[in-house]
Amino acid sequence: MARLCAVPALIVLAAAANAADAPQFRGPDRTGHFEDTGLLKAWPEGGPALHWEVDFIGMGYASPTVVGDTIYVPGMLEGDQGVLFALNLDGSEKWRLPYGLESDDSQAPGARSTLTVEGDAGYLISGPGVVYRFDLKTPAITWRVDLMDRFNGTQIQWDIAESPLVDERYVYCAPGGPDAGLAALDKHTGETAWTSKGFSDPSAYCSPDIIVHNGRRILVSMSAKGLVGANPDTGEVLWTRDHPDRWDIHANTPVYENGILFFVAGSQMGGVALRLSEDGSEITPIWTDTEMDTLHGGVVLKDGYIYGTSHRSGREIFCFNLETGEIMWRSPDVAESAIVYADGMLYAYEGPAKGIVNLVRATPEKFERTGHFKVEKGDAKHWAHPVIADGRLYIRRGEYLWSYDIAAK
Repeated sequence: MARLCAVPALIVLAAAANAADAPQFRGPDRTGHFEDTGLLKAWPEGGPALHWEVDFIGMGYASPTVVGDTIYVPGMLEGDQGVLFALNLDGSEKWRLPYGLESDDSQAPGARSTLTVEGDAGYLISGPGVVYRFDLKTPAITWRVDLMDRFNGTQIQWDIAESPLVDERYVYCAPGGPDAGLAALDKHTGETAWTSKGFSDPSAYCSPDIIVHNGRRILVSMSAKGLVGANPDTGEVLWTRDHPDRWDIHANTPVYENGILFFVAGSQMGGVALRLSEDGSEITPIWTDTEMDTLHGGVVLKDGYIYGTSHRSGREIFCFNLETGEIMWRSPDVAESAIVYADGMLYAYEGPAKGIVNLVRATPEKFERTGHFKVEKGDAKHWAHPVIADGRLYIRRGEYLWSYDIAAK
């Protein structure tokens, strides 16, 4: 049976927290930054107070999306059925909407794509590679596009794990088909707007983003072969950089600050910092590193410093100077993690087996962990990225979702 455990006295959050929505994967701008302020800078022993837990959302590794008074999270129920759940802020179910088959991959079955919400619309990509647009008020499916069918896309070894990017006109995705390594769909109709002619690399578990460099918008993502930058209006590929990996896993969204783009991969491949030319049409490497080989937990770039964890190169947490590549500090106290940022602090959720959630100060001066707790329930891998919204920390493990009170009192 579905179970909901709540602590009523903790449902009301402190007024000191400045609440903000989390409308898509890794925060409002997809960089791992969440906008809440007034949050705890240290946790008591055992971690922050628990609001509630639920265990009925089905298997998956997708993060929840939080907009207004609703939490959206996809999961997979019996028969590989994908279901989008909408929850109230107290964890109770508002509605559920079946949408199609999800990934039956034996190593990591379940939903992978985090819902992107824009107004009353939600966008999702299933593990089998179908893009869905939902009317979240009805709720109903308004259109669906099978990327494998329309673009002769390539299904990758562990199935599609991309969270769709949406802007004023388009939904961006990576079908990985001939002349369609990247594609844009009309967000209202699902019709094809463009494909990347001449660029046919397979997908690689990465969620794309659009950076703005000297006023120029550039779509950036990772394919099975490495980095790609394209014109988001036309699909014209501006540049690529090979970064071969034996498993073709390039799951981390590139990050950008002050003319420098950074990308990273696991399996001892490590990261590369690139300087963009004035008009963004060219890239020049300025440093490389193989110590921090982040697999799929993402990195945080804040005020000229990169924070992330390693996969096979020691399984540590690092802080790098973006401009020079200098390692400011490293520590074995936090292992391979999905890592995000809010209000001066890093939240690092260790996976795949440890399940420790860490609170670390985001400062280049020294490593300082100010709290941690262990996720005990469930048996799925600890791979979902943390989410912060409305003074709450959301942690997902398989069919479980927890809400913790992280607002300062």
